[in-house]
Amino acid sequence: MRVYSSMQDGEIEKKSPINLLRGWPNPSLLPVAQIKAASTAALSQPDVSTPGLLYGPDPGYEPLRESIAKWLSRFYQLDPSISPHRICITGGASQNLACLLQVFSDPIYTRFVWQVSPTYFRVCPIFEDNAFHGRLRSVPEDDEGIDVGFLLRRLQEVEVESSGKAGKPSNLKGFQPWRKIYRHIIYAVPTFSNPSSRTMTLRRRKELVQVARQYDALVITDDVYDQLQWPAQKPTTFSSLKHAVLPRLVDIDRELEGGTERQGADGFGNTVSNGSFSKIAAPGTRCGWAEGTEKLAHGLSQCGGSASGGAPSQMTSTFMTDLLRTGELDNHIFTTLQPAYARRYYNMVEAIERCLLPLGVTVPQIDRTVVGGYFLWFALPKPLLADEVAQLAIEEENLIIGQGSLFAVYGDERTQDLERQVRVCFSWEEEGHIAQGIERLGKVINRMLDGQRSSSNDGTSAEKAAAKANS
Repeated sequence: MRVYSSMQDGEIEKKSPINLLRGWPNPSLLPVAQIKAASTAALSQPDVSTPGLLYGPDPGYEPLRESIAKWLSRFYQLDPSISPHRICITGGASQNLACLLQVFSDPIYTRFVWQVSPTYFRVCPIFEDNAFHGRLRSVPEDDEGIDVGFLLRRLQEVEVESSGKAGKPSNLKGFQPWRKIYRHIIYAVPTFSNPSSRTMTLRRRKELVQVARQYDALVITDDVYDQLQWPAQKPTTFSSLKHAVLPRLVDIDRELEGGTERQGADGFGNTVSNGSFSKIAAPGTRCGWAEGTEKLAHGLSQCGGSASGGAPSQMTSTFMTDLLRTGELDNHIFTTLQPAYARRYYNMVEAIERCLLPLGVTVPQIDRTVVGGYFLWFALPKPLLADEVAQLAIEEENLIIGQGSLFAVYGDERTQDLERQVRVCFSWEEEGHIAQGIERLGKVINRMLDGQRSSSNDGTSAEKAAAKANS
């Protein structure tokens, strides 16, 4: 379906561009002063600056690992607290995903990569770079998050089909006592997902861990938005949320039914939490962490690409340690980021309710008490297609949005119906432009629906005239 614009030529030139696709933090929310103070403190102390400027130990800067362990234990209310030996410092979530695949997957033995669909589209090239081209598979979501029943059925089918084939990992990467090759990889963003904004329920998280254990899968979760949370309903007085609402999958794996040290387990576990300072400090820090069992964290630290030059982000790690130890990072999250992103979220939701819902747009998980992240996801009314809406939004309103097809799993695009889905981001644009962007999108949708109605009415009139002529 293509509905052509009735706008006058040149009208778009009067409108400034609005980008609701870019998933970056607005520059005004970057903690410039705090990072400057932390870097000055680190570089002013030889006992910090010297190790910071040299090659680091394989698992990463030990003071940062200790600080992260304490900080995560506090935020997720973990008892007992996690050990720093479960933490490995990384160059960020994307870099670490590549390292995880290099250590814990095998292009022959590892059957498939299962991705929650819609997916964060930039992970697909990372999987393909690790020889999984043609073996990426999508798993749909519902209002509880990943459809574990669907995943379980597909895993059962794969195991039946591969019965009798290579039962042991190949020797392509050589045997190392710190390496384990998993039969399947599962990728998800469980909390405030990118792109769907959904949050996986506690029940689904437990079920997913159980399925991973049953089918020898490593669940890699990007837990990068967890601290960016606020009440779903706009409060009269804003109060920061200083503890996670749900445990991560790595927390569940640690405790569920005997945990990762249960009888018969190999100690590597079936989950790894991919963390990053990109969303809560600044993406340019290129610093993050992974948490898993001690065996998994050690194995990850032995990845050749990072061990060769010492731990990633060694110098930045000294800055982030200072931010954590002084409480400046928490202060930035709770007094700047949470209230700022909450305002942006409320502005966007109010505009969607006013401009889009009356047109038939629908939004998932409307009954949540806590929301967060960077994004909102919604479905267009039939028969509109997101690709066409996105194109007209650029042409007519100078507005950029994320159409559902961008977030399809490579090679498995047709499995999930994304053709009417749209992602919009409230983190990047200036606060005053967010509602304006949704208003522009509403105009595009309304014009397209009007054009569709006109076409339908014209067709009906023509059919009536033909019938009358033939009577």
